[in-house]
Amino acid sequence: MGGGTGLSSMTGFARASGGGGASVWSWEVRSVNGRSLDIRCRLPAGMERLDPAVRGAVAARLRRGSVTVVLRLGQAPGAVAMRVNKAWLDELVALAAEYRAHEGIAPPRLDGLLALRGVIEPAAEAGDDDRDAAGNDGAMLETLDAALGELVRERRAEGAALAAALAQQIEEIAALTRRAETLAPTRLEAHGERLRAQVAALLDAGAPVPEERLAAELALLAVKIDVTEEIDRLASHCAAAARYLEADGAVGRKLDFLAQEFNREANTLCSKASDAALTDTGLALKAAIDRFREQAQNVE
Repeated sequence: MGGGTGLSSMTGFARASGGGGASVWSWEVRSVNGRSLDIRCRLPAGMERLDPAVRGAVAARLRRGSVTVVLRLGQAPGAVAMRVNKAWLDELVALAAEYRAHEGIAPPRLDGLLALRGVIEPAAEAGDDDRDAAGNDGAMLETLDAALGELVRERRAEGAALAAALAQQIEEIAALTRRAETLAPTRLEAHGERLRAQVAALLDAGAPVPEERLAAELALLAVKIDVTEEIDRLASHCAAAARYLEADGAVGRKLDFLAQEFNREANTLCSKASDAALTDTGLALKAAIDRFREQAQNVE
């Protein structure tokens, strides 16, 4: 759903207006980030029948986001004559007569009664109001479709900017991963040299250290500080993220999951680091991954 290729953002706003007969209307559609597709419809009283069609139209266009759809109705200028609802006015006059004898209650004036809601109304409301409104339902939904089309275009435009930012962040993560890969062998060699120096000092002091024990200690050290798997997984995640940027459809959840996996590997790499250079690289990785995650959370 959503059609086309490339990323879409979850944020956007669109408006479209239309009219038919004596009625005019406008739709406003606003979307922000959301874990799933959450649709909120704000329809005028009497238009609740459009709710299922509105939700269906939104779901056909969008996959994720918190979406608010607002319909506003009005009358075309000069298109509708006004009339006095005499039945309602008579009821108000009768009600006022009941309280006329009460002390402290002033008798109502005609202009005050005419100002009450419902006393003066469009002449069209007197008869087949509902039938006329129903006849406009199809036209109203066409206008909604135009608004949704504009919203999709706006979300795609913002998605293109997100894709560029994410691509740059992926390249930064990949570069830091390559840097960590070059540091790993020299770090193991440095640790080995330090261990040999310590063993030599012990031998000079007369402490016996078997060669087998030295080899075992070196092997154990290599396992503890080996970051090969973390580097391989980071590189694999970078390749997957780059593929998602070129994919069709909603990939925001996949990118968010990758951000979690990126962070897991960076944390492990930092915990295994025992020298300043690799620790600095791991911390830089975590910062780059945080920026990636923030942007990925905007993707549909």
